Amino acid sequence: MKKLIFLLLAVMLLTACGQNKEAAYVNITAEEAKEIMDTEEGYIILDVRTQEEYDEGHIPGAIVISHDEIEEKAEEILPNKDQLLLVYCRSGRRSKLAAEALVELGYTNIKEFGGIIDWPYEVE
Repeated sequence: MKKLIFLLLAVMLLTACGQNKEAAYVNITAEEAKEIMDTEEGYIILDVRTQEEYDEGHIPGAIVISHDEIEEKAEEILPNKDQLLLVYCRSGRRSKLAAEALVELGYTNIKEFGGIIDWPYEVE
C-alpha cells in the first residue's frame, strides 16, 4: 500500500512539473529597459505596434513587427532566438501578447517593458 501511494505521489509530482509552464519572458520597467540600452550591447528593441504608430514616434533604434505579425515574421527578422529582445507597444497589452507569442516560438531572452506612453525618455 505504501508503495502504491508513493508511486501515485511521484506520478502526480512529475505531471504537475510538466504542466507548470512559467512565462519565459520578464516584465521590467521603462527605467530598467533604458539602463540596459545605455549599458549593454547586442539587444534588439522591438516595437510591436503598427507601422503607422511606429512612424508617428518610436524609441530610437527600435525595429517594428506588429504584434499580429509576430508568428509570421519573427523567425525571419529575428533569427537568433537567444538574443535579448526588449519589447514594447503603446500601453503594454500588445507587448505582453507579443512576448507570449515569442516564447511559443522558442525565444529565450525576452524583456517586456510595457508601453511607449510610459516611456519618459527620447523618442524619434
